[in-house]
Amino acid sequence: MNSLKVLDVTLRDGGCVNDFNFGQAYMESVLCALEKSRVDIIELGYIDAEKGSEKGRTQFINDQVITQHFLRSKKAGVTYVAMMDYDKFDLDNLQQRLESSIDGIRMAFHKNNCFDIISAGKKIIDKGYKFFIQPMTIMRYSDKELIEFIEKVNQELPDATAFYIVDSFGEMRMNDMNRILNLVDHNLLSSMTIGFHSHNNLQLSYSNAVTFLQFPTNRNLILDCSIMGMGKGAGNLNTELFLEHLNLYYDKKYQITPLLEVIDKVINVIHNEMYWGYSVEYYLSSVNHCTPNYAGYFYQKHMLPVNQVAELLGMICDDKRNSFDKDYAEKLYQTYNSNKSFDDVNTIKKLQEKFINKRVVVIAPGKNVIRHIDNIEALIKEEDVVSVSLNNFKIFDTDYIFTTRKDAYNTAVNAGKMIIAPSSVTTDSMESIYVIDYKKWIVVDGETQDSSGVMIINLLKKCNVKEIFLAGFDGFSVNINENYYDITMRIPVTEKQAIMRNEFYREFLSKISKDIKITFLTESKYV
Repeated sequence: MNSLKVLDVTLRDGGCVNDFNFGQAYMESVLCALEKSRVDIIELGYIDAEKGSEKGRTQFINDQVITQHFLRSKKAGVTYVAMMDYDKFDLDNLQQRLESSIDGIRMAFHKNNCFDIISAGKKIIDKGYKFFIQPMTIMRYSDKELIEFIEKVNQELPDATAFYIVDSFGEMRMNDMNRILNLVDHNLLSSMTIGFHSHNNLQLSYSNAVTFLQFPTNRNLILDCSIMGMGKGAGNLNTELFLEHLNLYYDKKYQITPLLEVIDKVINVIHNEMYWGYSVEYYLSSVNHCTPNYAGYFYQKHMLPVNQVAELLGMICDDKRNSFDKDYAEKLYQTYNSNKSFDDVNTIKKLQEKFINKRVVVIAPGKNVIRHIDNIEALIKEEDVVSVSLNNFKIFDTDYIFTTRKDAYNTAVNAGKMIIAPSSVTTDSMESIYVIDYKKWIVVDGETQDSSGVMIINLLKKCNVKEIFLAGFDGFSVNINENYYDITMRIPVTEKQAIMRNEFYREFLSKISKDIKITFLTESKYV
């Protein structure tokens, strides 16, 4: 290579973690640390006319507010850039570049818009900015399509600063790197820089970056990274780690200490509140070549086991893989479960005979039941009471186990328990196992809500019970140690997820209580 520059994306890609809500003080701390580290190029954030803000966030309403409220002075030798998605900002509103302005625009786009960005690039260059071409999910291009696009760039945008290899889903391996690098290097104008932006779904960002640096070329290179890998999903290449590598093996003089200090004071604080980094769902997203938002949706909303998440990701249509579509994801989930239907008419009749006009105690595995064991035990022993445990029966010997989890179902079968289970778990109806139609009991106000609590309460309403007592319906906390008395049931949730689930249950139970008396036996966030 001729020269290498490092481009830090913490304020932009890192903003995908916290919805760009760094706050002005944290924004300035990160910027100051990057300037002190001598990073070559700093990406300040997104420009988005619809979702942007004037200050306090790194998603900006236009380019002017960046210099008005954030980049008040520029350090010599540093290039300052911002990203915009194709068609998310009217380029007629982009001001002519001044010495005090940002220096460049990085434009991200999907394959179906690749030729449309030519005119956008010309406008940006004509206004005095460096223009960086960022084709997202470059692995979706065939060799022929990529060469045709590069040839168009050569003809129409010869003054563009850089052409990027963007591994949006963190799916590239060394052979992919070498194939695409050879294609781009062989066909792109020699005057144009090649950049590489990775995600760490397969934990290959570092090794792919090394492969990128070792590629035999005489052209300039740019490598993207972020402090502590902060970025969407599995995150990015770590700036502090790779600068150290460059200092050791490429005789660079980057300063690592300012980055470590801002990690200690800023990035760690954010990381404690909002997670990024490797997880199984991001791995599954990568190997299924789709945006990680689908895996997150299936895993977090429906709390599915990973094998079912993998099956669902494999069902996603090619034209839906690049961008998350919530409505499509929900329809796909319902389609996935359509083969799990079960004629439960006779089952419901039998259950109605067992539950009609009864007082029913439903015991969820919330931690608060520990403090009320004696009271709960006394109640479930009363003559007109029927008791049901949800997915766990380690503490209470209840009349029935209602389970939506295969592992809990198997444990209950082996223990000889009376079981109520949806057809998503089993279709083996027998004297001790009551199978209900999964699809019938999961819809609330038109949305799929297939938690065990929702399903059993819907079922009890159908059975015309007299009163429902709820124990262990604690509600969700970001502290997973507070959610379940059985640590094997713990599933991490974000603050946003906890709030959404608590609000849903609060509204759901409020509606049910208009028809059936509901009494909480233990403390709950749903009250």
